This record gives sequence, C-alpha cells and structure tokens, in this order.
Amino acid sequence: METYTRIAEIVDNNLILCLIPLLLSLMLIAFLFRNKFKTKKALNVVRWIIIFHTAITLVYFIVGIAFAPEKFAFTNRATGPYWFAYWLMLCAATVLPFTLLIKKLAAKFWYVLFIAFCMKIGFYFERFVIIVSSIHRDYFPMEQNSTWPGFPVFLVLYFLQGLVIAITLLGIIEITERIQLRKIYSQKK
Repeated sequence: METYTRIAEIVDNNLILCLIPLLLSLMLIAFLFRNKFKTKKALNVVRWIIIFHTAITLVYFIVGIAFAPEKFAFTNRATGPYWFAYWLMLCAATVLPFTLLIKKLAAKFWYVLFIAFCMKIGFYFERFVIIVSSIHRDYFPMEQNSTWPGFPVFLVLYFLQGLVIAITLLGIIEITERIQLRKIYSQKK
C-alpha cells in the first residue's frame, strides 16, 4: 500500500498537476501550427491518462475505505461542517473525469481542460488559501514571508514541465506514426 502511495504521489506531482499547462501548450501548438502536428491524437492520449488515473484512484479509495478506514478520514469529512465542499471535490475528482468516455466531449480541448482543473480543484484551493493567508500575515515581517516568493517559481516550473510533456507527447505520436507508415510501406513491397 505504501508503494502504491509513493508511486501515486510521483505520478500526481509530475503528470496530473501538469495537465493544465500540458493542455494549454497543446492548444497553443494547435493554434499556431494548424494541421502540422497531431494535437487531437495527443488530446486523446491525455484523455485516456485522465480516465486511467481516475479509475485507479477510485479503486484505491474504495479499497482503502473498506479495509483501512482509520487511514481515510472519509466519514468525518463527508458529514462534517464542510460536507458540501468535500462531496463536490470528491465528485469532481472521481465521477466527472469519466465523462471523457463520451468521444464528442473528449474531443474538445476546453472540456478536457475543465476536467483537468476539476480533478485537482482541492489542491488549487488549498494553494490559494496558503498564499492568501501568507500574504495577509500581520505578525511577521515581510522578510519571513516564505510562501509568496515561491509561488511564481511553482507556477513557472509546472508550466515548463507541462510544455516539455506536451512536446514529448507530440514527438512520441509522430515517431509511432512514422513507424506504422514504414511497416505498411514495407508490407506493400
């Protein structure tokens, strides 16, 4: 269970949190280089990554609640004072991504971007609260406010990582298509 948790953390930090910059990069590439790159195929790969990640996370969550409920604070959060926000985040992260199984919705960049945002809305809200509360601390001098200077670095790193993943994904798609074309061409000879 700990191995899965560690792998999930790595995938979450290096891929899932970078989905928004990745999708924005793909949208920009599709806009700037019309019909030059296979951005729709890359969007389809991102769609299946989201679906696969959501399915694994949902299974882990259900198994965790069933076999180790003390490690999951589900009952306290689902019935506590912020139950509405918790259920909203839970549904946005576990149910909403499965709407990408509908091909018509999954073919739209803006919808997949919306799903990627909703998947991690709890993380983004937590970051927002941390940043806002660190800006409005009256009891520390400005030099000791360590959260605010790290925020632009945090954003730039995630956007660069998303851009690199988008370019890598497009490169992998181009290479696989060329390999498939070579196979087809060699079979015709």
